[in-house]
Amino acid sequence: MTISDLALLTAAEMGEADRRAIAAGTPGIVLMERAGAAVARAIRARWSPRQVAVLCGPGNNGGDGYVIARLLAERGWPVRLASLVPVKALKGDAAEAAARWQGRMGRGRVEGPDPAVLDGAGLIVDALFGAGLNRAPEGKAAALIEAAARSGLPVVAVDVPSGVFGDDGSASGPVASAALTVTFFRRKPGHWLLPGRTLCGETRVADIGIEPAVLDAIGPTLHENGPALWRAALPQAALAQHKYDRGHPLILAGGSLTGAARLAARAARRTGAGLLTVVAPEAALPAFRADWPGAMALRTERWDGLLADRRLGPVLIGPGGGAGPALRQAVAAVRSAGKSLVLDADGLASYAGEPQALAGVLDADCVLTPHQGEFDRLFGKADAPRLVRACEAAALVGAVVVLKGADTIIAAPDGRAAVNANAPPTLATGGTGDVLAGIVLGLKAQGMAGFEAACAAVWLHGAAAQRVGAGLIAEDVIDALPRVLDRL
Repeated sequence: MTISDLALLTAAEMGEADRRAIAAGTPGIVLMERAGAAVARAIRARWSPRQVAVLCGPGNNGGDGYVIARLLAERGWPVRLASLVPVKALKGDAAEAAARWQGRMGRGRVEGPDPAVLDGAGLIVDALFGAGLNRAPEGKAAALIEAAARSGLPVVAVDVPSGVFGDDGSASGPVASAALTVTFFRRKPGHWLLPGRTLCGETRVADIGIEPAVLDAIGPTLHENGPALWRAALPQAALAQHKYDRGHPLILAGGSLTGAARLAARAARRTGAGLLTVVAPEAALPAFRADWPGAMALRTERWDGLLADRRLGPVLIGPGGGAGPALRQAVAAVRSAGKSLVLDADGLASYAGEPQALAGVLDADCVLTPHQGEFDRLFGKADAPRLVRACEAAALVGAVVVLKGADTIIAAPDGRAAVNANAPPTLATGGTGDVLAGIVLGLKAQGMAGFEAACAAVWLHGAAAQRVGAGLIAEDVIDALPRVLDRL
């Protein structure tokens, strides 16, 4: 898989891809026929012939529906088709597709948007609205969607389930969850972002003849997270290396809750950091020293000297650190020393409600790793989609923001972003966030830039958790990392 394969296209970008394909010589009706044929093939591959209710909208998504209906009917499937608008109201390629359906041996009937079209059906094709929808369906469209959802019948969605906003995965109105979604050329953000991901069911990407080269002209900034994004930058052990070549990160720990920093430290070392030093109050040092003999644990009185040592860094601040002015002073000291920073947990809490205090202090190589609660406390609550908020937050503070969750979003201040999709639900347990921060730290210590390190860490975190399976605790993720890294 290549970076091109991981691109996620907004509705505007997909529209541009269509326009460029048409300008290059492929008529729009040909693209529509290919899209409809791809959906019809997917239906025939998964289901035996049965009565199908095809629900068509007023635009090109509805045009795809007319093609699907015609191709299934030509194969002997009984089809009923309902349209939100009269055929005479359709334009362009959708009008041509409807005419071809109506001209099918004179049997291509178009019914009105009445839920009765579902009577006797064994399958529903949802071709009402595509990924470009930006408001909740209303009126007859909403009634059709609600009827489809109540029916209990399998639904095949064309592009996205109607009511899901393709650009961010949100859904503010009725949606009929799909058993299968077929999209075209590239996935859309809503296929991976929640709740869209769960509403799409199985998602397939169909090739409709748009050349991948059009992506160079479009320049998408959003991708699905995967090794193709960062594999070239992943640290590789070399025969001539010694431990000092593999980085020496620092962790500033607190004096009471030592578990978070200990987890982060182990994760950084498992990820490949050659050396690691934890700085903690005297009373906490025995816990660190007893936990692992291969890392150093030093008193906080050594902090200034360690920061002055140019051979050491980057620095993780936050796990068990104790939120407050002291951590803010530590952040300033790290940045004054020219070291890169990973900020998590109490480090984030120390700036609650004051994200502007981080602007100008951080740079694009620094990484913040908040879960949703920490994010809201730092940046404030808002109704905007998570993707939008993460990108805005990264631009505000000038650093990489990893907004953790089942659909973790990694956003860089230059506008790049990635959506992660490999995290299993077993990661919802204490300490896994500290492990993630440690992985980021370990990768950065070996020279990975902030965005690439964050993307790689999130993916490795999910892949390691998948290997562990049920019964996972945070320590298991760390222990599974070597096998995942070895596979890469």
